[in-house]
Amino acid sequence: MKQIRKKAGIRKLFKEYESSVAKVDLVFMLQDWDDGYNVGGLFRVADACGATQILLTGKTPTPDSSPLVAVTSMGAHRKVPWIHVASHLEACEKAKAAGYSLVAVEVADECEPYNTFEYPAQTCLVLGNEGAGVYGSVMKKCSAAVFIPMAGKGRSLNVHVAGAIVAFEAMLGANSEEPTSEPKQD
Repeated sequence: MKQIRKKAGIRKLFKEYESSVAKVDLVFMLQDWDDGYNVGGLFRVADACGATQILLTGKTPTPDSSPLVAVTSMGAHRKVPWIHVASHLEACEKAKAAGYSLVAVEVADECEPYNTFEYPAQTCLVLGNEGAGVYGSVMKKCSAAVFIPMAGKGRSLNVHVAGAIVAFEAMLGANSEEPTSEPKQD
């Protein structure tokens, strides 16, 4: 195993891997989140994966309404475009009208594991309320749902952590080769 002797310049390192990143146009919809810390954390995730926009809906704190968002986002709230839409269903319609497929991050009928799902070129990840999840009325607007298989005893992850896991799979997984179960022919 090779020994790492010094830190790399982060910009140089990221530039080297830029071409391996999928060109998925990613948007997040945060439906009725309660916690400004989670919102700020998701802004950092959105910035890290090059998201186009964040739709904040309902009572979700905005960078303008909660200092917790700005503190936790570490400036990402100034880099990632966002809008607040009072109505969850109106936010769904705005995303769909802009050409995005709504993909709920939720355990639901016919949901697929997040790491086997084929993410559309324009994907809006819908992340529900920390306690109630994605509301039924919003689920009806989604074209798909993905879930994160868990091996532990907990039923769920922190919402912005779950958003990060799924977003990075959407961003990076599109370039990975599918394993084949077919034996190779000589």
